[in-house]
Amino acid sequence: MTSGAPSETSHSSKSNHAPTASDPHTTSRRYATGRQYELRRGDALAVVTELAGGLRWYSRGDVQLTESYGDSEIPPGATGITLAPWANRVEGGVWHLNGKKQQLDITEVSKNNASHGLLRNASYSLVAESEFAVTLEAPVFPQHGYPFLVRHRVEYSLAEDLGLEVRQTLVNDSETEAPFVLGAHPYLRIGDVPSEELTLTVDAATRLVADERLIPRSSEPVSADSDLRRGRTVGDLDLDAALTDLAFDGGIARHTLTAPDGRSVSLWQDETCPFVHVFVSRIYPGRAAAVALEPMTGPANAFNSGDSLRWLAPGDSFTITWGIRADLSGA
Repeated sequence: MTSGAPSETSHSSKSNHAPTASDPHTTSRRYATGRQYELRRGDALAVVTELAGGLRWYSRGDVQLTESYGDSEIPPGATGITLAPWANRVEGGVWHLNGKKQQLDITEVSKNNASHGLLRNASYSLVAESEFAVTLEAPVFPQHGYPFLVRHRVEYSLAEDLGLEVRQTLVNDSETEAPFVLGAHPYLRIGDVPSEELTLTVDAATRLVADERLIPRSSEPVSADSDLRRGRTVGDLDLDAALTDLAFDGGIARHTLTAPDGRSVSLWQDETCPFVHVFVSRIYPGRAAAVALEPMTGPANAFNSGDSLRWLAPGDSFTITWGIRADLSGA
């Protein structure tokens, strides 16, 4: 159901107040992220935004499990947004199609890259809505740098076990095949526990080595500063890198944050996403540390490197699935 969603709160090391619903037919409240869609099941609550088809909130009971932001703010650090038709970055915003230069807008000015796709500032339309699920969709129209007509559809649902499940589908409405990389940008947390005190575990064997503009130039086995297979304390990490060669169990890879009291939250992704970008931010508003775990079908600059770049035939679609689950029973 449509909701008033999170009330405006200041950023602090403590959790934001849980969202409170209001009747959309009687309130004039406007949100910087547009219409808010509230899903409730048992003690689970998720809030999805019109802007960028993003995840603004996910919690279980009184435990906030994703980073959030105020009503008049847009997502800081790309919090919770979905990424299409590319995830991460295109170097200099330039790539070539059949020998012809394509120039995308530079949206990461500090590093001179085109960043996080073409729908970060787009409004997603409602396709379907129920008590436990909502589906939104936005088109990418042919334009400079990306001369294709595609649609990105995002479905959020609360499962019977109260976990959050997300399906992202790209549909090609063009008459020619279109290149793409899909992804998402959630930040996870565990209630009021400072994220720097959490232990991060990612079962990945390979790290992509990037330059100062975060463009991958090579790959190497994970080493002391990037090997998260046995868990590392977030406060000890300086990481903004893609990891791959993930350990899939039953077609699912899981990346977990664990609190000192044994509670945990995990992001899981299916085999359509063989990469996860791990970003430990030290500049997230009001937080000493914040952890983004970004499932991706391909790495940064795939439009140029061709690494895991997919091409979608006319009329075809491609779907990725990921989600968030928590174990709040403790040690």
